[in-house]
Amino acid sequence: MRRSREPQPPGDVATALFFHDDRRGRAMLIRLGYEIAIECAEATPVISLLEIHKDRQADIKRQTRVLTSPSVPTRLYQDLHGNGCRRFIAPAGTFRILYDAVVEDSGETDEVNTLAREMPVAELPDEVLGYLLGSRYCETDHLSSLAWQLFGHLPSGWARVQAIVDYVHNRLSFGYGYARSTRTAAQAHEERVGVCRDFAHLAITLCRCMNIPARYVNGYLGDIGVPLDPAPMDFSAWMEVFLDGKWYTFDPRHNRPRTGRVVIARGRDATDVPLLHSFGPHRLSLFKVWTYEQEGNLFNPPYHGIDRTVSAQTLA
Repeated sequence: MRRSREPQPPGDVATALFFHDDRRGRAMLIRLGYEIAIECAEATPVISLLEIHKDRQADIKRQTRVLTSPSVPTRLYQDLHGNGCRRFIAPAGTFRILYDAVVEDSGETDEVNTLAREMPVAELPDEVLGYLLGSRYCETDHLSSLAWQLFGHLPSGWARVQAIVDYVHNRLSFGYGYARSTRTAAQAHEERVGVCRDFAHLAITLCRCMNIPARYVNGYLGDIGVPLDPAPMDFSAWMEVFLDGKWYTFDPRHNRPRTGRVVIARGRDATDVPLLHSFGPHRLSLFKVWTYEQEGNLFNPPYHGIDRTVSAQTLA
């Protein structure tokens, strides 16, 4: 992720910001947002899953309204997984959607609990059972034998999950050029390449094969506390695993505890949490994401990423 010494705000951000004056003195401020443009041949209904998750809404210190150009009415609702969804009709032609915010963060890395144990299926809460089952991109039936062969003899609990994450991290090679919207966990395992969603799908599938509930997560993850990635900033995907009665974060792509994750959405796999879902054809013409530590308590215009034209598969 590159940085700019003299960042410029996208569009109307500077005039649309408003301030929440609730300061709790937490350790870090994270600047984040996106600017996306699509081209539609005709008016097209769209659902976006780009809202900061309800679990982090209280941490938003400043934000824009979600800006659309041309301006259209939008409406929020909550899906079956508790994610914030926004529905609107994108008019024919170029349509842009933009958001910019500052979020307060503890500055702590992902929680590690090496003593966390696996729970017997009979003791799992009802709402967790669905995350044991196969799904569109997580074919447990294809990988069950492999999972038990590789991980069945290992100590249960955190150690087994970490072994799965280590395996996936070493098995797959990461590269944006490897992105393919139809790739499943079994295909990723066979092809040995992918993007962050493929790493997450494969690890989720192997966990489920071992009767460990696991779910897919996407959100913001900046280069905070780690060397800067020279690639353009993007949304990130990781997984959460249910151990000892709570969900823990694991990141098969990076395979290390990280600072500054901000969740957007959770689901069984990427099918449940597409960034944009259009009910008609569209072409993605602009895709920018930014997320970085905000210095001090200043709300300067954001560094908002680098122009990046990508295929729609990266939004799935």
